[in-house]
Amino acid sequence: MPQNENKTVSRRAFVAATGAAIAAPYIIPASALGKEGKAAPSERIVMGVIGTGGQARGLTGNAIKQPDTQIVALCDVNAQTVAEAKKQIDEFYGNQDCWTCRDFRELNAREDIDAVIIGTPDHWHALTSIDAARHGKDIYCEKPLTWSLGEGQAVVKAVRENQRVLQVGSMQRSDARFKRACEIVRNGYLGKIKHINVSLPDYGNHLWADEFPKAPDFLDWEFYVGPATWTPFHPKRYDWDWRWWMAFGGGQMMDWIGHHADIAHMAMDWDNTGPRVITGVRWDMLNERNNLYDAPARYRFECEYNGGVTMTVANTSDMPEEFKQAAGDRLGTQFIARDGAWIYVDRGEFRASSDELLKLTIKDSDFRFRPEGNHMRDFLDCVMSRREPSAPVNAGHRSASIGHLGKIACQLGATLRWDPRTETFPKEPSLNALLTRQYRGDWKLA
Repeated sequence: MPQNENKTVSRRAFVAATGAAIAAPYIIPASALGKEGKAAPSERIVMGVIGTGGQARGLTGNAIKQPDTQIVALCDVNAQTVAEAKKQIDEFYGNQDCWTCRDFRELNAREDIDAVIIGTPDHWHALTSIDAARHGKDIYCEKPLTWSLGEGQAVVKAVRENQRVLQVGSMQRSDARFKRACEIVRNGYLGKIKHINVSLPDYGNHLWADEFPKAPDFLDWEFYVGPATWTPFHPKRYDWDWRWWMAFGGGQMMDWIGHHADIAHMAMDWDNTGPRVITGVRWDMLNERNNLYDAPARYRFECEYNGGVTMTVANTSDMPEEFKQAAGDRLGTQFIARDGAWIYVDRGEFRASSDELLKLTIKDSDFRFRPEGNHMRDFLDCVMSRREPSAPVNAGHRSASIGHLGKIACQLGATLRWDPRTETFPKEPSLNALLTRQYRGDWKLA
């Protein structure tokens, strides 16, 4: 696109005109920026936030500080948290202009909003993302991208059909330590990979409730449950603790699969594929009095990919001995080559089987990931450039799919054969019905 230094192209007009077709970044002229690097109002990315709980507050706090954003709308079924979030936004901007609503469809329907942040519980990610894409919004959605594999397929379809940018909140993809580990694997410095170990958190939660109180007046519990199987309200099934109830989340496994298993896919260039064999090994609840939670306390499954590379996904205590020798009881991802060489990475450590691997210099001529270290900033840059973000929709879907497939294999106690191209069980078609669930009430995925 030709540029004229004396003219400013409207950001909104540019994004609307280009869709997802532009691969190279578009540079905003300096004249479009206001004082102190703040973008002029007409050049800002206007944003809404769906879900205003703890994780969403962190994402909002990051986005609001970026010079080219303006958050104008918030949505939540909890009147208290949305009021608290509105106060945060209004105080930052020095006004009372932030609009709030209870129904995400009202926010997505606003024509002035360019992008949304989705920080809801897992069971809402698909419907909010699909609705946003159909309304022309770019999307930053927390991981795991969806509650089920079938939902992930639907989100990928909606994002691609509507030419939207979607960044999954797998922020480790923007961390320099994880990029280094993935670059070592991608560029062949470790050699041919034989096996990958993915260590996720131990245990879960348990609690016995003698009474199930009425939901507080400030919370629309009917809307909160939404498409999920009906669940009686309890304050310990809400806020952070929703993740221990499988109708809403997926326990520690699904909470972390979009981090450390996602790094396995990032390193192996598997963002458009998945395992071909999945074997369920363990799926155990806590042996305690418990009627509030049903997420597994211990879990383990094995995967095999095309080319014969295998992967173990398990809670830390059930990891193979080779992982424990390298990393102890830590979380993280270990890559093991055919000759026995290995590297291990997590949020605080980078370890290797030799000093040579630790001291390795990645060449400029090698495959390199983009240097941006702020995951939200990477998303916003891609909203403008229309290029693929660090954690695009297909990557988030495929890494979450590892957990979705593992859950099915573990619950059946079976070895399943999967076609990562068609994303079906070709030899056991009846299992395809397990890829999503029947939505409650009038909610529909299509």
